[in-house]
Amino acid sequence: MKDSKAILDIARETITAEGNAIHHLASLIDLQFSEAVNCILKAEGRVVISGIGKSAIIASKIVATLNSTGTPAIFMHAADAIHGDLGTIQRNDVVICISKSGNTPEIKLLVPLLKKGANALIGMTGNPESYLAQQSDYVLNTYVEKEACPNNLAPTTSTTAQLVMGDALAICLLKLRGFSSSDFARFHPGGTLGKRLYLRISDIIPQNQVPRVGLQTPVKDAIVEISEKMLGVTAVLDGDMLAGIITDGDIRRMLNKHDNISGLVAKDIMSANPKTIGVDTLAVKALDTMQQHDISQLLAVDGGRYKGVVHIHNLIKEGIL
Repeated sequence: MKDSKAILDIARETITAEGNAIHHLASLIDLQFSEAVNCILKAEGRVVISGIGKSAIIASKIVATLNSTGTPAIFMHAADAIHGDLGTIQRNDVVICISKSGNTPEIKLLVPLLKKGANALIGMTGNPESYLAQQSDYVLNTYVEKEACPNNLAPTTSTTAQLVMGDALAICLLKLRGFSSSDFARFHPGGTLGKRLYLRISDIIPQNQVPRVGLQTPVKDAIVEISEKMLGVTAVLDGDMLAGIITDGDIRRMLNKHDNISGLVAKDIMSANPKTIGVDTLAVKALDTMQQHDISQLLAVDGGRYKGVVHIHNLIKEGIL
């Protein structure tokens, strides 16, 4: 069994080392970065990102981030590029090439081929004096003093710096394009992120039964309605309009207060002015309201007319919570 303190110390040293490198990265941002951003903004094509080794993995992640935030991008492996994949690059594309040293054999083979075209080349490298940097139209400097690896060999701090530089690029483009949450929802229709941005109350309430009683409904029947519809509540209606709500808590309080409930009706025990939410409201807003008021259900309404119940369990099921 290895010493826990030693393990934790190593982990903290690694995180601190990488954190310091990222902090220093901010000082390396210069006019080359803003010119690179403007180059991408003006381009009519995509961003083609290439790299070798661990830099290729980072390139793939940056491609995914750009695509999801409004900048069309595609990955091209540097080794595959010189064996036929150069056809990936179209006339109006911008190319980003990622390499820590900027001097790897694959990069030295690839760059001259890229320069034969009319595509702008952005080099992301930790060596501003490298071959890649010298041949690029714009340079994104990702210099790090050393890797977190104690042997200064395994790409750790350097790949983190590349990842963060890619995020900085993507967020600048996102903001300058005016990319909104509704745009984000179009690109993320599935999963929790998408649901938080597009799922509405009207999408949820059909999953549930619709408990309802009238003002003069006997309490015994109201209890049966709550039990049968299995949502812990029932709406109390005055004609077609919502008048109040009866919850499990209201039932418990009634039983503590009254020995004989035979003469009681829904109006006698309901809570007037219940918390409601419009059917067109985002489901994430229902979660905010429930948490704010420490409740588990909301009555869904459309123009004051009762439409159903949204329960905290619905939000958990949909991944909103």
